[in-house]
Amino acid sequence: MKILLVEDDEQIAEALEQVLTDKQHYIVDAVGDGELAWQLIESSAYDLIVLDIMLPKLDGISLCQRLRRNGHKTPVLMLTARDGSSDRVMGLDVGADDYVVKPFDLPELLARIRALMRRGSTTQTPLLETNGLSLNPSNCQVTYQGQPLNLTPKEYGLLDLLLRHKGQVLSRA
Repeated sequence: MKILLVEDDEQIAEALEQVLTDKQHYIVDAVGDGELAWQLIESSAYDLIVLDIMLPKLDGISLCQRLRRNGHKTPVLMLTARDGSSDRVMGLDVGADDYVVKPFDLPELLARIRALMRRGSTTQTPLLETNGLSLNPSNCQVTYQGQPLNLTPKEYGLLDLLLRHKGQVLSRA
């Protein structure tokens, strides 16, 4: 399962990314601004977006509105320091599926992420295939000529990126 983490606080982003990849075995793309997040959303499929509100370039509320306006059904969990009732209502009204206030309880946050992932997106993620190599983003399974492959999260993420951009030249940036 693939998560987009949009958080500009590097310390929180790094800690969450580590827990989600190492302990929960999710594939995580982490970015620190809303515009870059939008570019990734447009070019990759995600099973969940964890979204801060106070972001540079494009705030989380505007990004969530843009997502829903453009027909994206990916579940969104807002993770923010804005703790007022009106902030929570606004976040949920613009399309967030859940809202968690910082500082947060890690086990509760992980439970909420699991719950949203169980509900999933209404769109089926397509199987990515080429020359006997098959990657199923729905369950993170990779096979070659029908035989399962065991990949590290980094290897899986790279393979996913390359298969989604087949025939394109990609830079490291």
